[in-house]
Amino acid sequence: MTRVGIGYDSHRFIEGRPLVLGGLTIPHGRGLAGHSDADAVAHALTDAILGAAGAGNIGQLFPDDDPQWKDADSMELLRTAHELVRGRGFVVAQADLTVITELPKLGPHLGAMGVALAQRLGLAAGSVNVKAKTNEGMGFIGRGEGLAVIAVALLEAR
Repeated sequence: MTRVGIGYDSHRFIEGRPLVLGGLTIPHGRGLAGHSDADAVAHALTDAILGAAGAGNIGQLFPDDDPQWKDADSMELLRTAHELVRGRGFVVAQADLTVITELPKLGPHLGAMGVALAQRLGLAAGSVNVKAKTNEGMGFIGRGEGLAVIAVALLEAR
């Protein structure tokens, strides 16, 4: 049996915080606002995995009003969500993500993000693909106010 889940996350940029995406610190003048480390890539993938397993969403598992998750490592949250999904009899077979941002340009970092995500999930290299697109200057993303991520995950029954 296979199951598919879709995840989405968006965060606004803020001063004074590192930009963490897919477990990497990306050189940029601003980071993302959020209760945890605000890694929107890890958050979107976490939601895709949880959704595919029928296990709710990241906000239910790690609520942003719980001080326990303040500045949490989102890659650890992803790993924890995957353990929950494994407990339900599923494993991630493959994932595909799109980061939508005007800046920074992410091309040089995409391969390393995919590797970091796959490693955190215990998957073979190449199992997680990360792409980047701009929003062609439109909306909050186009104005450089933040970014968004869309993720799709394929789970297989163990």
